[in-house]
Amino acid sequence: MKPAPHPFWKYSLFWTWFLPKKKAQRMATLGPVGYRLPAPGTWGSLLGCLWYLALFHNLPLIVQGILLVITSFIAAGICDKAEEAIGRRDPGEVILDEFVAMPLCFLGLRPYVPAEWFWVVLLAGFGLFRLFDIAKPFGINRLQHIHGGWGILLDDIAAALATLIVLGTCIALWRLAQ
Repeated sequence: MKPAPHPFWKYSLFWTWFLPKKKAQRMATLGPVGYRLPAPGTWGSLLGCLWYLALFHNLPLIVQGILLVITSFIAAGICDKAEEAIGRRDPGEVILDEFVAMPLCFLGLRPYVPAEWFWVVLLAGFGLFRLFDIAKPFGINRLQHIHGGWGILLDDIAAALATLIVLGTCIALWRLAQ
């Protein structure tokens, strides 16, 4: 019997064909973090917040967007290989998806929030992202049915977009009230 062809998004990850599975697994779990700590998705999200502060926070919006696209593409490939290595669909110890999605929660918000209040936005974004990532409202749950690395990543991207919309709306209302 002939095997079913891979979905089109599998071909977008052709560059991972030469990536060793165990190396991808270590990268997707952020080393020991995905295995050794309780609530690994929360830790991956926290590290993603730190990554946002270290790399994205002071960059121009267009550079942030380009970095998000590039890192998402790379993460989808790594998560795809890690899923193969682990042998389960969307394994919980794979936390690269949360790590990569977190900066999207804050995309373009920095100029509209006073610097002394940005830590509040960061905490609110972290909490909202975890809520949307766990509860998967607004149809985010449907993205779980996509197989492979893109399936692992897209629900987190959608949760980050939902977080961005809520944060942006709250910031806009706060600015109107002043």
